[in-house]
Amino acid sequence: MDADFLLIRKIKQGDEPAMEDFVRKYYPEILTYCKYRCQDQRDAEDLTQETFARFFKSIAAYRHSGKAKNYLYTIAGNLCRDFYKKKKEIPLEDSRLNDSLEPETGQIEQIVDKLTVGHALQQLPEDYREVIILYYFQELTLSEIAKILQIRLPLVKYRFRQAKIQLEKLLM
Repeated sequence: MDADFLLIRKIKQGDEPAMEDFVRKYYPEILTYCKYRCQDQRDAEDLTQETFARFFKSIAAYRHSGKAKNYLYTIAGNLCRDFYKKKKEIPLEDSRLNDSLEPETGQIEQIVDKLTVGHALQQLPEDYREVIILYYFQELTLSEIAKILQIRLPLVKYRFRQAKIQLEKLLM
């Protein structure tokens, strides 16, 4: 039995420390994913908290047939999609520019690079953007992405290739 299976079993029995351990284990990863998807720290925190709230709300019906992490990514992905639909626009993150009042030259170049990549990512179709974020920023395999998105591996590979082609064009 893996650690998540035992942890989830404890959570189903109402073990509060087990819930805290579970959140502590996956919160940073899900927060990073949401942040890349919505480009705003506060919104990402709200979406991450909602992800865990929904996970715990549905814990009684959860069947440990796959990785709990994949299930969390599925919930987070759905919440991010709903967030986009409600917001109708996807802003680029300006908060990175406010980190220091006088950034050094190297920092300015990094900020410009991040904003350029961020802008290019936002120009991709939602399906392509999600695959790129999961692969490069969350460091998931294409097989794991297929499970999270609940689509076949060949389709993930196709989206990945197409996204890379479009990104290359956008970043030229």
